[in-house]
Amino acid sequence: MSLPIVCILCGGQSTEHEVSLLSAINVFSAINRSHYTPMIVGVDKDGLWRLYPDGDFCLNSGDPSAISLNPNGLDVFPVHSAKGNYLMELQSGKTHPFDVIFPVMHGANGEDGAMQGLCQILNSPCVGCDMFSSAACMDKDIAKQLLACQGIRVAPGQVLHRTRPLPNLQQLIDEYGLPIFVKPSRAGSSVGVSKAGSLEELQAAIEEAFRYDSKVLVERRIVGREIECAVLGNLNPFAAVPGEIIPKRDFYSYEAKYIDEDGATLCAPAPLTEDETAAVQKLAVDAFRILGCRGMARVDFFLQPGGTWVLNELNTIPGFTRISMFPRLMQLSGLSYDELVDKLIALSLEVPVSQFK
Repeated sequence: MSLPIVCILCGGQSTEHEVSLLSAINVFSAINRSHYTPMIVGVDKDGLWRLYPDGDFCLNSGDPSAISLNPNGLDVFPVHSAKGNYLMELQSGKTHPFDVIFPVMHGANGEDGAMQGLCQILNSPCVGCDMFSSAACMDKDIAKQLLACQGIRVAPGQVLHRTRPLPNLQQLIDEYGLPIFVKPSRAGSSVGVSKAGSLEELQAAIEEAFRYDSKVLVERRIVGREIECAVLGNLNPFAAVPGEIIPKRDFYSYEAKYIDEDGATLCAPAPLTEDETAAVQKLAVDAFRILGCRGMARVDFFLQPGGTWVLNELNTIPGFTRISMFPRLMQLSGLSYDELVDKLIALSLEVPVSQFK
């Protein structure tokens, strides 16, 4: 009997293309070949799908600043048929069947519900969150509104739209203080995020954020420790022991996360009391459920000096290198990296493929 074939998708058209490749290298190598047969597909920056039968999908894999997708893959696209799903080579028509899609794609068209919607159309199991929860978590504005309605504390702020007149920026400063944070609503890995310390810097930060999204958040700076929780599961999710990010720059920027090896200190587990640990784990699972998540999500918080928790964001496809926080925290909670990948695939097979069934 043949093993289920897991199609790992990586790359994509977002600003997090390179981060996705770094994660996918580890996921591809970790899949248990006695349980599943992996295939790897890279989506290039033009949206073209390429299959790599030999697994050689990356160039400069050892350099995060130079890593890129190998251009020599086979041009393919997914097809749904009465006999199941397969990738069809565009030139030869040759087909490559698959049973599960494992998106390791951060950002737009990978993490925002678009790929999950395609999986639903294909009637294919998909590792991680479904279309709705992926879209809701990706949009920080929508996620904050849904969470706040359920009593979870989020950072105060205001939403700006490229197509609408901007508010008086001095009034924003008067309301939220300085420094003030500006971020694209639907981007990840801190791409386009700035900390502004003056009116001029705020104007520049808004312009920078609008480069990446037509909707931008201006938020009050939350003073507190940065605590991250990894949540895993479907109907009965659990939160691993939390970790702490201690940035060595102004904040945990893209460079600090992926380029500068000395950009931040990652403490796992976080030095918290038992009560603090229990509180943040409960909040993480509550947020996971409120937004309809399944499979996995990393839930990021600030712990303020007075003991108040403020939820920053949920990341439904967190970084998946072997040193990334999500797998590190799961390892501390008893799941090795390879076991975590195996568990995520198994979780994708537990739930109905289509919400309409």
